[in-house]
Amino acid sequence: MIRRHLTFVCGHDVLVGTLDEPASDNGTVGLLLITGGNEVRSGAWAGQAQFAASIATAGYSVLRFDRRGCGDSEGVNAEFRSSAPDIAAALDAFRRECPQLEHVIGMGNCDAASALMLSGGAGCDALILSNPWTFDSDTPDETPPEAVRSHYRNRLTDLGAVKRLLTGEVAIGPLLRSLISAAKPAPSPGTLAQAMAAGIADFSGPVRFLIAKRDRTGLAFLSTWEKGDARLHQCPNASHSFVEPHAREWLIEQTLSELQRLH
Repeated sequence: MIRRHLTFVCGHDVLVGTLDEPASDNGTVGLLLITGGNEVRSGAWAGQAQFAASIATAGYSVLRFDRRGCGDSEGVNAEFRSSAPDIAAALDAFRRECPQLEHVIGMGNCDAASALMLSGGAGCDALILSNPWTFDSDTPDETPPEAVRSHYRNRLTDLGAVKRLLTGEVAIGPLLRSLISAAKPAPSPGTLAQAMAAGIADFSGPVRFLIAKRDRTGLAFLSTWEKGDARLHQCPNASHSFVEPHAREWLIEQTLSELQRLH
């Protein structure tokens, strides 16, 4: 695997990216990684850098970058709703640096997935959308009923948790409030969720949704989406960034499966 850094322009600002390429047999399909939140392109605890290296070692070029106002890039950070020009600039740079590419898959977690949806795929040929952010507020104050139900389904399979409940070690008041919350119907999709659905409605390429089943954000997305959508893939006992060993392996397998489909 070969790693090199590059710069490219978005408007009047210079953005910085990192390109990981296979040591040989540079294929025709690449992965454009979009960073969620205000994280730098290496990701939390270098998780995104490690993930990119794994994909490149498997034979696919991967570009990740800092959007305007984040990390090493110039400009003002206008958050994910305004990142379509950044993604487009990164995609152009990726194709210039790797002219052999015939297909590029855009991949993002959390609000990076939302950004790809809002931009109609941002010019990518396929999308991998992980735990898309659907909350209209930056600080949602209520756990979605879907997340509460998932939590208690998991707890019911935990013999230790069941024992604590039967022996009175679990406070009944908070438990009842949680059960009442779980019984609520799923809320109607908010403004952001509706805009995301509209943004991706006309996207003609393959789409794969990846949901971590212990993640509040992913479960909230599920509550707004069509449950029978065959593009949904869910990983049990996985948290938001798929940091668990089995979840990271699953994430890599899902990504490689989509890359191989376009190869």
